[in-house]
Parts: sequence; structure tokens; C-alpha cells
Amino acid sequence: MNRTDMWRRVESHPKTWDMLVVGGGATGVGVAIDAAARGYDVLLLEQSDFGKGTSSRSTKLAHGGVRYLEQGNIGLVMEALKERGLLLQNAPHIVHDRAFVVPNYDWWEAPFYGLGLKLYELLAGKYGFGASRILSREETLEHLHTLKTEGLRGGAVYYDGQFDDARLLIHMVATAFEQGATLLNYVEVTGLTKDAQGFVDGVSARDVETGNEFRAAAKVVVNATGAFSDLLRLQVEPDATPLIAPSQGIHLVFDASFLRGESAVMVPHTSDGRVLFAIPWHGHTLVGTTDTPIAAATLEPVAMDEEIEFILATAGQYLNKAPTRDDVLSVFAGIRPLVRTLARTLTRSTGAASGVVRSAALSRDHVIHIDRSGLVTVCGGKWTTYRHMAEDCVDQAATLAQLPDKPCTTQSLHIHGFHDAATQFGSLAVYGSDAYEIRKLIEANPGLSEPLHAALPYVKAEVVWAARHEMARTVEDTLARRTRALFLNARAALAMAPAVADLMAAELGWDEATRTKQLAAFREVALNYVLPH
Repeated sequence: MNRTDMWRRVESHPKTWDMLVVGGGATGVGVAIDAAARGYDVLLLEQSDFGKGTSSRSTKLAHGGVRYLEQGNIGLVMEALKERGLLLQNAPHIVHDRAFVVPNYDWWEAPFYGLGLKLYELLAGKYGFGASRILSREETLEHLHTLKTEGLRGGAVYYDGQFDDARLLIHMVATAFEQGATLLNYVEVTGLTKDAQGFVDGVSARDVETGNEFRAAAKVVVNATGAFSDLLRLQVEPDATPLIAPSQGIHLVFDASFLRGESAVMVPHTSDGRVLFAIPWHGHTLVGTTDTPIAAATLEPVAMDEEIEFILATAGQYLNKAPTRDDVLSVFAGIRPLVRTLARTLTRSTGAASGVVRSAALSRDHVIHIDRSGLVTVCGGKWTTYRHMAEDCVDQAATLAQLPDKPCTTQSLHIHGFHDAATQFGSLAVYGSDAYEIRKLIEANPGLSEPLHAALPYVKAEVVWAARHEMARTVEDTLARRTRALFLNARAALAMAPAVADLMAAELGWDEATRTKQLAAFREVALNYVLPH
């Protein structure tokens, strides 16, 4: 899978696509997989890299959402728990179970949370990950060796899912490609085109790498741009009511010593009303998240100082060794595309045929909205339910475009790289069956087994693989999303950058000026992940 293959598909394709998706995050790529698997012709365009936005910046959980139980949103929890089970079923090389412990410091917490977690387990039904139970003080400390012991009474343990968000997304892109979809990163949609009746019938776009502009016609256009959804809607309806109320969440990453063992910590109530997690992730400790309303989304959000201090202070209440700013290896921020309002019922007439499409919340978690222009927007939701969101969206979009009625097949569709014993590949486990191919690269060139940095597990072969087969186009693509170096240890990632640039230059034909520009661009982004001491 590479950009040349994708452009070849664009150039050889008939004039009109069945479905054109704008946005290359989890939702957009999920829509591309679903639509292509049904046999529709699909083109997806992403202005930056796949997962550059929210989809690479999550808490790395494939979960049902324990906090929704307290809100009484049983339907949403059941939906998410089912989707969590399907994720494990279809991508076991990237998704796995994890024990989460809720520590108790007051007498009432154990029975209260224990009952709630038992309900959570029961709602999962056949998709359950493990039995929850109350823990004694000693059992709690067996799970969490570094938990603060003063006042600790015990805890409760339950099981949920964990994954590598950006790695799963790249494998989803490959899955969509294998199903027949065409997906391009670094192609910016500059405008929406309309037919004589005023309905959206395609896009105008620009290849960011070459500057070449082109148009693509489609029977229906899906806006899956997440936190930027309203910007695309306003291009065709300047008076459109905004759908998105963006909120920022941040995470801090520390070394593994802060959370020794295999269990995670879940704090159900923090001072800002969020759930706080401390999770083992790729040999490190990931702690988050915050919930800060912001005026507008940006492609490269930056953690606010008050958010950093909040997480440090809250983690210090539960961990035996209170983390400080000096302990932070990386800090990253992401934007939640929270839905502000529900849509209204709209009518679209097309020549001899006319129909009414109801644009409404298909659950309290995500929304499918159809503007007067016929632009379909899918927004809200969360990573775990991307497949169900995509199914809903494709159902609506296909009806609107009067495409042949075809059933969804993604419940049992294996994600690219599917391998149910991937742990045998060690640090290459997240590649699943692709690990065999990466090992072949190393066998052909043993020098590619050389580590890129002593603090992280990545080797040179992964850079070559990313450039050749995973559409990595920049140093940032490789260090932030094909590997997770930038998210795990920002200073180590900066140190690795020159070697990565050399490898990518050889693969992509960069001259020295391009290599220098790439390193400067990466440094500018990476400094947002470094917490000044």
C-alpha cells in the first residue's frame, strides 16, 4: 500500500465515485472500510496524515465507558461493549484485555463501585473480557505495587480493552485499501462542488505535496472531519448551526516505574468530573485525561499548563511516588468532537425521485446529520464505536445517494494484519502478520535491526516499512503515528529524527533541502510534546 498505488486508482477511475469521504481519522476510515466492503466505489481524502488529529491522541482504551453507567445510559454502554468485543475479535494483534483496579479509600466505595462494575460485566454478555470482583487491601497492592498505601482499604477489579490507536488506524487504512477503497493522505479538500439543483456532487482538492489541484465527483459526500466538521459544513451553508463543541484532553507519559505490573488504575471521580486513568502502555505509564472546553479546534493542539498541573496533582493522590514535571517524558493533547446539538429533519429532491432523510442522533453518542445541500456529516462518538458509527453512516449515505442496497459486513471483517498470536513477535506484535515481512527486511539487510534509540524499542526496519507500505510521508508520520516514539518519549524522538530522515530520504527520494526541511518541521511539532523542566 503506497501513495503511487492510490493515485493510480484515482487516475484510472470512472468519472463519478459512489461515495467520497473527507477525513482520515477512525470515523472516516471506518466509513471507507464499510462502504468498500459493501462493493461501493470509495475515495477518501485526508488533509494531513491519517490519524493526525484526535484518532492518535486518545487514552488508548477500547472500552464501554464505565462513567456512562452513572448517567443511566445503559444502551450506549451495551453498544460500546459489543463493539469492544468485535474489536478484539477482528484485531487481536492490536487490541487486548487489561485489568483495571479502582482503589478504595472510603468504606462505601468497595460495595458501590463493585456493584457498578458487576453490572458493567453483565452488560457485556458474550463479549465480556473477564469477571469483576472486590479486592482486599493486600490483593489491591498485588495488582498495583506503586499505589499509595495510606488509608487504602481495598479495591475493585474489572477488565476492559486497550489498544494502540494510531497503529490500529493504519491497519484500518490497509483494510479499506484491500476492500477496494482509495485513500490519500496529504490531499486537502479546498471546496465542495454543487450540481444545478444546489446539491453537493463532489469536491475540489489540492495535493499538498505537489500543489496540483483536481476535482472529484461523487454521488454522495461524507464529512468525517471530527472536530473540524463545521468548517466543511459552513462552506456550503454559511448559516448552518454549529454541531461541534470542542473539548481538549491531555495525557502525560512517564516511565514504567510509576505503575509496575500489568494492571491499570481507574479513578472514577476527579475534581473536574472526569475519570482519570493510569495505564501501562508500550513499556511506559500513560496518565490522563482532562476536559477543557476550547473555542476552536486546531490540528496541533498544545497542553495547557493548568491541565498538566491537574494531572500531576491528581496522580500524586494515588501513586506512592508522586510524579513531577521532571518525570514527564511526553505530553500530548487531543480534541474531542463533542456534539453541541441534534440535527433537524431535512428534505432532498433529486430529479424524478424525492425523499425525506431524517438527520438525528442514532444514539446519544454520535450523530448523522444531512444538510440541505445533501452533505452527510457523521460526528461525535468515540474510538471504540467507530465501526457502528460507520455502519449507520453508510446506511444513511447509500439511501441518500440511491445506491444499491447492500448489507454491512464489517462485524466479522478481520482488520489487516490479523494474527491471534502476535505476542510472539515481541516489539513487532502491533504489526500482526506484517511482522513476518518486517523480519524479511531485516534478514535481507541485517543493518535494519539496529535500534533507533536505547530508550525505545523501534528499529530501522520499521522506518523503511512505514515509508514503503504504510504511506508515511514525513518524519513526523513515522515518529508519531507509524511508531509511537513521539508520544512515548519526546526527547528520544528528537534524537532519533536525523536517522529516520536519512532512511526516509533513501526510500522517498528526498534531496538534502527536503531532508533539512523535514527535520525542522518535526522539531517544531515535537517541542509541543516536551515539557520544560
